[in-house]
Amino acid sequence: MGKFHRRFITLVSLGGWFDFYDIYMMAYIGAALQQSGFLTLHQFTNVIAVGFLGMFTGTIVFGMGSDRMGRRSAFVTMLLIYSFFTLAGAFAPSATWLLVLRFFAGIGIGAELVVIDTYVSEMVPSSARGRYVAITQMTGFTAVPVVAILVRLLVPTHFALEGWRWVMVLGSFGSALAWYFRRSLPESPRWLESRGRHQEAEKIVALLESESQARDASGEAAARFPVAEAAPVAERASFAELWRPPYLCRTIMLVIFHVLQTIGYYGFANWAPTFLLRRGVSLLHSLEYTLLIALVSPLGPALAVLTSDKLERKWTIVAMALLIAAFGLGFAFWSLPTLIVASGALVTLCSNWFSALLHDYQSELFPTRMRATGVGFTYSWSRLSAVFSSLLIGAVLMRGGVGAVFAVLAAAMCGVAFVIGIFGPRTNRIALEELAR
Repeated sequence: MGKFHRRFITLVSLGGWFDFYDIYMMAYIGAALQQSGFLTLHQFTNVIAVGFLGMFTGTIVFGMGSDRMGRRSAFVTMLLIYSFFTLAGAFAPSATWLLVLRFFAGIGIGAELVVIDTYVSEMVPSSARGRYVAITQMTGFTAVPVVAILVRLLVPTHFALEGWRWVMVLGSFGSALAWYFRRSLPESPRWLESRGRHQEAEKIVALLESESQARDASGEAAARFPVAEAAPVAERASFAELWRPPYLCRTIMLVIFHVLQTIGYYGFANWAPTFLLRRGVSLLHSLEYTLLIALVSPLGPALAVLTSDKLERKWTIVAMALLIAAFGLGFAFWSLPTLIVASGALVTLCSNWFSALLHDYQSELFPTRMRATGVGFTYSWSRLSAVFSSLLIGAVLMRGGVGAVFAVLAAAMCGVAFVIGIFGPRTNRIALEELAR
């Protein structure tokens, strides 16, 4: 660990920040768009669904594609696409235009976290892998209170544009800034070696060692940067390999896991302000409550930073899933403002702790040659699940109310705990090459 790793994680975390900004932006401005009449509840449901449909497409194209085009190339391309279409969405003249532009913005941001998880896992030693992935999540979740504050301040205003449009403009400019900073990032040496590009990998490793200036007590160079130790031949993976041992069980497990966790996680994250509106809370009070809840967003990943490499990730994920189910039911049925905010804050805390852990966990289960393919394919089911769960939640909300929705969310998170608890392998402090066997 050295100077390079600190610079690397800072730059990578910038992209994750705008991924979270975008997801929570729609949740918060969605309530305002419904209140102003720009969108109906049905149209808002469709906007959320089509955004995740775009993310599903982007995860397939860029998540799996980064095994062929490289981690850094996929990274930069996605940021450019997202930045352009988010800026265009700020000037959408109608709900239909916003729907279309959110689809293309979703393509740009769809695989962002997949590539971040893969990238970080390949560049950081196993003893710190969980901590560093959690740091990217912790940084990303600081976007949640920021976007909540911006929405609370800007939505009631009209400076040349309606306030919600300025929230989108700010998000698109920030993403372009993150892309500018990331141009200095190196390609993953592990990925280069898996493609048979050994000289390029060696050159990058030498530069990183020089930058970190890692020396032991005798003045000799410290242990080499963790390039893959597999046989020095180019490795080509096929999609079919995901469906053969030893990866078949992991693939099926992660597909089921992502289908269920998305219902519980995004069911709350994308709909919290709308749930409050449906319970009779005014728009301003709804935004104030969700702002207070959003303030705890970075605390979950911060706890993951402290515990990810100390507590077995598998069992911590199980515990967080069960706590999300329990606290979510409290948010649905308690009526006192203090209890609503407290239960919502606890759901947010556990959800974001859970998120930091799952992003590290999934990136550890496949070898370098097919890591982004495995993670991208299985994670794409979370995006596809989000499309249908958005439609499901909208339908349940209109027919059964908030309580019925949270019963569905709780059942989904209990399913997550069961799948990981029974079928998930242990991963803490095990080298990627060993986990890949």
